[in-house]
Amino acid sequence: MSSPGGGDLILKVGNCKSSENGHDNKYIIQDQESPSTNGCTLTKSKTEENLTYLHTVGIPSPKNVFRTLSNKIRGSLCSPDSFSDFKDHNSNRRKILLWLQYTFPIFEWAPKYKITLFKADVIAGLTIASLAIPQGISYAKLAGLPPILGLYSSFVPPLIYAAMGTSKDLAVGTVSVVSLLLRSLLSKEASNPLLHLQLAITATFFAGIFQASLGFFRLGVLLDFLSHETIVGFMAGAAIMISLQQLKGLLGIQHFTTKTNLFSVLYSVKEARHEWNWHTAVIGACFLAWLLAARHISRRKKELYWVAALAPLSSVVIATLSVYLTRADKHGVSIVGHLHKGLNPPSTDMIFLHGHYALKSMKIGMMTGVIALTEAMAVGKTFASLKEYQIDANREMIAIGMMNISGACTSCYITTGSLSRSAISYNAGCRTAVANVVMAVVMALTLLFLTPLFEYTPAAVLSAVLISAVINLIDFHAMRVIWKVDKLDFLSVMGALIGVVIISVEVGLLISIAIALMKILVHVTRPRISVLGNIPGTSIYRNVKQYPEACLLQGALIIRIDAAIYFSNSNYILGRITKLASGEDIQTLKTAEQRLRFIILELSPVTGIDSTGVLMFQDLHRSMKSRNIQLALANPGRVIIQKLEAGGFMESLGREWLFINVGEAIAKCSQSTYQALSDHHNSSQINNTN
Repeated sequence: MSSPGGGDLILKVGNCKSSENGHDNKYIIQDQESPSTNGCTLTKSKTEENLTYLHTVGIPSPKNVFRTLSNKIRGSLCSPDSFSDFKDHNSNRRKILLWLQYTFPIFEWAPKYKITLFKADVIAGLTIASLAIPQGISYAKLAGLPPILGLYSSFVPPLIYAAMGTSKDLAVGTVSVVSLLLRSLLSKEASNPLLHLQLAITATFFAGIFQASLGFFRLGVLLDFLSHETIVGFMAGAAIMISLQQLKGLLGIQHFTTKTNLFSVLYSVKEARHEWNWHTAVIGACFLAWLLAARHISRRKKELYWVAALAPLSSVVIATLSVYLTRADKHGVSIVGHLHKGLNPPSTDMIFLHGHYALKSMKIGMMTGVIALTEAMAVGKTFASLKEYQIDANREMIAIGMMNISGACTSCYITTGSLSRSAISYNAGCRTAVANVVMAVVMALTLLFLTPLFEYTPAAVLSAVLISAVINLIDFHAMRVIWKVDKLDFLSVMGALIGVVIISVEVGLLISIAIALMKILVHVTRPRISVLGNIPGTSIYRNVKQYPEACLLQGALIIRIDAAIYFSNSNYILGRITKLASGEDIQTLKTAEQRLRFIILELSPVTGIDSTGVLMFQDLHRSMKSRNIQLALANPGRVIIQKLEAGGFMESLGREWLFINVGEAIAKCSQSTYQALSDHHNSSQINNTN
């Protein structure tokens, strides 16, 4: 290739480590016979010589504002494929059937149900029922509610979920974390047991409305603010607090604090040491040891899953018989007491629909509803992935909401998907939601005929059942992984855990969410700005920090913005690019003879931009133009181009500086530099002739 002065343009190397020869490489155009061109520092290679500039970036025509807004609202409120089948059918009967199948999935899978699946579902249903009975009584006591409500809550809600849920494996009922949170929130508002019960029923009603509304309006994205690390920390903290609160039942303490923080619980245990009952302690310790041993056996040998599943019920039965035969209740052993026989009574008269208590219950219902919904979605997705099927998140939220609304009308408190029961159901071979129906039938029989048998159940064994159940919520493996992956995420875990244990359940949750929001804020306001270099021997451009062998092109700076550009980060992006253009962060741009001529912005990661972002581009263009630096854009998305065009930026920049990729932008810059050299050389020859 010949230079304008007649000499050959050669490629010199230096200042960049090559993977082939280990030497420093730098692309420089030099004229062997014309030292005056030594300032030009862009390569004009044969590949770039042969490149034809036929690729133009398409600038889409602007869309109608109202149509765009309408599409966004429709996309938010209606699933893309929820009702697509309706268009293909003119029959009203067929459309009604499709609507029923969408709203009640049981109409979709029940006609295909085979009797061969029934045996597996019956076994799974009986297994989780044996776990639901002792856990239901324990969780109701944990929530500060009458024990019978725990049994009521395992009858009606599972039937509703079986008809409306999309998960085959989710076993629903009361859970420990929601019970603890409900008690913590209600204890601040309720002054007597009756009001406590009424507020719990009302909170359940509003929780159901909130959950169903999230599903109907497809607002499940709100649950994303409860990140994985938030849930891990919150669950671990709640498990610790639930276990500590069971010291009341394990030691037979009668007067115990209603607060849920560590210091209050330990102080209460210390102050009530004169109430400790050794009979109760022996019962609790023995059955806790048996429950933990059963759990260990089932973990070691998966085929013995039934040992852990039957251990709670067997413990309750043996402990109840022991207390009844020995009359240990006469020696200070606390028992459950009389349980009402019969199915769920209606409770609509307990729901506050207006007034001060209605507003309080609404707030409590929303908080507990979010936690319940998050746990159910996490458990449902886990087992769906194990069996390789999909659950519909929006329909799940509607199903869980409807079962809580129905539960509030039938003397139940907040129910959701239970991790322990779902795991037992999965190991027992559950095939469909019929397992929930079987559990509900068993619970109905228990309520009708067997509740008097639980009168002598000692509180100590229920505390042991609770402790053995919540230990699984402390996920040390997940904590280790989070620590290795992201220390800031681990801070969120510890914030939730320490907040729950030291202060209160709701404060711990808020601390963790606040840390997560701070992390989002940092990422949004301080996006990653990367300098790209060319991988030697290729047309690939990569981050020079990730690929040390990548070569910086002298005279051209390639910058990639790895985030959407909005008002929250536009000033930071402008400052970073200006700083890079000044050579403050790049050693190779610091010398005067290596003057920067071009800045190429790689915009493929930029997914959005607002009006402040467009103004930022205009400010950047003016700033660079004052320094005789040409700005170029590579691979901007459709939305980005539309807004830059609408804001008038493309007119000031010039469409010739818009490229489909970085390679063509570099070639254009090289060609412009070569043309400038040629014009300068010709002008010099004319002056010399004159």
